Amino acid sequence: MNREYNAVTNEIKEQIKSSVEGKVYVGNEINEDFFHDEMPIYGEGIPDVVVRPKNTTDVANVVKICYQNNLPIVPRGAGTGLTGAGVAIKGGVMIDLKSMNQILEYDDDNFVVRVQPGVYLNDLAQDALSRGYMYPPDPGEKFATIGGNVSTNAGGMRAVKYGTTRNYVKEMEVVLPTGEITRFGANVAKTSTGYSLINLMIGSEGTLGIITELTLKLITAPKETVSLVIPYENLDDCISTVPKLFRSNLNPQAIEFMEREIVLTSERFIGKSTFPKELEGIEIGAYLLVTFDGENRDMLDDIVEKAAEVVIEAGAIDVLVADTPAKIKDAWAARSSFLEAIEAETELLDECDVVVPINKIAKYINFVNREGENYDFSVKSFGHAGDGNLHIYACSNSMEKEEFMRQVHEFMTVIYQKAYEMGGQISGEHGIGYGKKEYLKQFEGELNVNLMREIKKAFDPKFILNPNKII
Repeated sequence: MNREYNAVTNEIKEQIKSSVEGKVYVGNEINEDFFHDEMPIYGEGIPDVVVRPKNTTDVANVVKICYQNNLPIVPRGAGTGLTGAGVAIKGGVMIDLKSMNQILEYDDDNFVVRVQPGVYLNDLAQDALSRGYMYPPDPGEKFATIGGNVSTNAGGMRAVKYGTTRNYVKEMEVVLPTGEITRFGANVAKTSTGYSLINLMIGSEGTLGIITELTLKLITAPKETVSLVIPYENLDDCISTVPKLFRSNLNPQAIEFMEREIVLTSERFIGKSTFPKELEGIEIGAYLLVTFDGENRDMLDDIVEKAAEVVIEAGAIDVLVADTPAKIKDAWAARSSFLEAIEAETELLDECDVVVPINKIAKYINFVNREGENYDFSVKSFGHAGDGNLHIYACSNSMEKEEFMRQVHEFMTVIYQKAYEMGGQISGEHGIGYGKKEYLKQFEGELNVNLMREIKKAFDPKFILNPNKII
């Protein structure tokens, strides 16, 4: 949606500086890291002003000034997004929420923690664990902010057992595009109190309001974990195992799949070989990486024994058990480095995080691989086998950027179409942002997109908050 916005004059810059306790940067003071996110192929945008607020009042004061002067506002976390959602496409004022990074309070009676949006996922996870709690959402980027996770409804590897970020947000404080401060949700177990405004905010990618505080659900940390590296000769056998694990009532914490090529890429990056490449004279083509958790070792030993029976019967070549912290860390090291490894070896890169029903994963990935043969770039895939969220990367070191983008657009259009034919959708956790909005319109349809547009208009009548994203 193209709209005209006013310029950020020197007078407005001074007004912003005088309205906040935090820091304000303009012109050459603004670090170039703010010009793009982790996927710069979607373009850059240079903010006129970057504000690092100290508190909610700072955020509200800046937003009021922007609302009065019809200026675009871009809320931003750690800048680790992959769709251009945190980029100032229209310039204007960027609010860098990393500066609001305090873990405020644990409520031990209600099993919740209250945090500011700039807290890193890694910091919250470690702090909660030190107190005997687990914060279950586990996206791959551990140094994304919690506010960014909530804004994209990030899922991660433990979603198969524990659900996505949405399942752990109890309450939030929000600054609306008018500068008004409100709260959505409550620290209660259930509610049927009108429309769920908190669930509209979760996954809205900073287009409806700016989150300034969160109350998050915690669980008691499991006492024991074990991971299995399960090699297969081919992808079909690998993926067909997943429903059988579910039917066996084994309740895995995480189930990841990966093809041979992406494992080799990652192991080159980390400088360590973790996954077997050949067993019993059979070349390995795909792997499952499965984690179970529980209250004691005996319980996990029983689960591992049952799981081994299931996967061997389903075509696994072997089952390799990682049952110490060091072995578990090694088993997950390659998986955790997939994106960094691809980025390290690739000059031009685009991605999608399409989601399909779990019983369609193998069929879908085989389709994607066949379709990828029609283009000049290579395709690398991995993903969450337990929930059908697949990460597919188009990679090139030899193509001209314009031609790469043309071919990738054609490729993405085809594979998104196939995902919808199989009952899937465009994104499982990365969101729509700037880079995927045309696909949203094409595949979700005009009716659904118009409903989203009307929601946007109700929250943000001037369309100043994170403009040109999603809608």
